[in-house]
Amino acid sequence: MAPPNTTVAEEIMNPASAPPAKKPRVVPKKKQDDDGIPTPEFTAADYVTLTSHADAFGVDPIPISWGHPDPLVRGPVICTVRHSSQRNAIGAHSGSYCVYTGLAVAAGKLNPDYVPNLKLTAPVFGIGPHPSWSDPKKVASIDPFGHLITEVYGGYLDKGFDIRPTIAITKAHIDLPETREAVAAGRLKPDGKILLASGQSVVSKAAIEPVWYLPEIARRFGCTETVLRQSIFRMTNGMYPELITRPDIKIFLPPIGGLTIYIWGDPDTIPDEDVELTCRVHDECNGSDVFGSDICTCRPYLTHAIEECIKTAQRGGAGLCIYFRKEGRSLGEVTKYLVYNTRKRQEGGDSAENYFACTEQVAGVQDTRFQALMPDPLHFLGVTKIHNFISMSDMKYNAIVSTGIEIVNRVEIPKELVPLDAQVEITAKVFHGYNAGEAYAGIDEDELKKTKGREYAYDKPAEDDKSEEKKAD
Repeated sequence: MAPPNTTVAEEIMNPASAPPAKKPRVVPKKKQDDDGIPTPEFTAADYVTLTSHADAFGVDPIPISWGHPDPLVRGPVICTVRHSSQRNAIGAHSGSYCVYTGLAVAAGKLNPDYVPNLKLTAPVFGIGPHPSWSDPKKVASIDPFGHLITEVYGGYLDKGFDIRPTIAITKAHIDLPETREAVAAGRLKPDGKILLASGQSVVSKAAIEPVWYLPEIARRFGCTETVLRQSIFRMTNGMYPELITRPDIKIFLPPIGGLTIYIWGDPDTIPDEDVELTCRVHDECNGSDVFGSDICTCRPYLTHAIEECIKTAQRGGAGLCIYFRKEGRSLGEVTKYLVYNTRKRQEGGDSAENYFACTEQVAGVQDTRFQALMPDPLHFLGVTKIHNFISMSDMKYNAIVSTGIEIVNRVEIPKELVPLDAQVEITAKVFHGYNAGEAYAGIDEDELKKTKGREYAYDKPAEDDKSEEKKAD
């Protein structure tokens, strides 16, 4: 129990306030064999182990030296439940989906001691290593060795360590109606390799879970590591006390969505500055990307980028789309819909003039994507030059070039692809400085004030809607 006038958080931050954690463990005869790989210590599945204080009995995390080019010297990221005393990362694998793993165990559907069979899971094409992998200023939000677990940490696996990949690499066929329409219109021509006669395109792709090196994350956000840890601890309602009590653990697997990389053409050409590279960095928008909502430009800009990626690959270059799970500017879909309602119900209706103010009115901030971590997957791929950047965002452009990547051309969304109700969004963004070409010339303050969105008549009784339909008939 906390002493008088002491908060729970303050008690957690005081190692003396908690008794030493005790746990059943296998004590090996030799802590480390001649191969330099420690002997795994296993935690009983039916025992709850507290490792929230660094000086507690049995807390002995595997050392990790982030940024070292040798993966064995760098050390594996261990964030599974079988080695709680040797775990060197805070959080859990699978991002927010880790909660479903807990439900599966609770329901008796998953044995918590189960270790995945990774025998046939190796990447189907290679990525790296690249010099950027050993520079924390370029790669600090993903584990660059996360796809090479069976290759570089096979010795750990053979000894019984449960180490999970945080990157999976495969191939697929992508079937989009917009691509088939582009073929029918003659904008795209099937070649049987990049683009099939069916309209499907052939891609290489990688799924990536976030793995944060906290000291560098703090540097990028202009704060101390302590402030970063305390802020995350506070805003997750104390979900991760080890952020406060375990400053010795520098790795964090946050409970957020990851990203997916889609590549058209030969991935091996991506680091070659002499080979054309077309790229779009896209933030998730379920309403538009999946269901075609016309209140924003997300899906049409994404599909336009894919078309340009296919064309580049057919010219001998590579096309790249990086899809981040940052729904609603990382504010979430519920917040985004609340903003939509505010936009449509405000006095004067949905207007470009108040586009950004409505988000801030609901969320307290216009955007929480920031972009300080966004360039990391580009550096993971070895990108040093982008010939065609399919984006109008100055935030994304500035974040990328500030890390040393050259961008030659910036490509705006063609005006004819902007949906009717998305005129509010595009007008507001261009007026406030988004990079735009000649097609968007003339967007001034008068245009900003007169651009209005569709009226949804949220507060109109249903019978009135029917009567209006009858009048229209």
